[in-house]
Amino acid sequence: MFVRTESFRQFLKFYPVISIIIAIHLLIFLIMHTPIFPHNWMLEMLAGVNILIQQGEYWRLVTPIFVHVGFAHLLFNSFSLVLFGPALEKALGKFMFILVYLASGIGANIATLYIQPPYYTHIGASGAIFGLFGFYLAIIMVKKDSMPIQGRQVILPIAIISVIMTFFQPNINITGHIFGLISGFLIGRILVHYRSIRF
Repeated sequence: MFVRTESFRQFLKFYPVISIIIAIHLLIFLIMHTPIFPHNWMLEMLAGVNILIQQGEYWRLVTPIFVHVGFAHLLFNSFSLVLFGPALEKALGKFMFILVYLASGIGANIATLYIQPPYYTHIGASGAIFGLFGFYLAIIMVKKDSMPIQGRQVILPIAIISVIMTFFQPNINITGHIFGLISGFLIGRILVHYRSIRF
């Protein structure tokens, strides 16, 4: 379920939404590190800055989900999406997967807006990815039989370890991680009652 055996071409064909999200990650990262563009222009336009959101720049509740400054940050989040996203994209369908992913990330960013101080700045897909973990946890709690036991044995410890590590890593938006997880969990609890989800 979480083991990728597809070729690159097959992955693009089977999981177009995840492929597009990662392509956006890479494009924004490359623009940010290309000297042709003004220094930090992309970061200044897209980062989540609480005070600017309060002043009406509401796109910053969405755009930080796709922005990564460091290559390690980009690689880790994109790799996590490659591992844990495909099963959900296949089970939910393209539209619902986009909805769950973006809603989890936006939920994380709204929580950050209200909990963190006005000049707090944040970027990264982590809140949305934690939303995927939350969605899996909702399925395990409500309809665990719809997920293979191997999948449950993988996702539970990874979700727990990820939450624990959130509190021990520097420069992490703890609020975003926790409320991304909660957002995904709540969305999952709602969806499993209204549609059949099987992996």
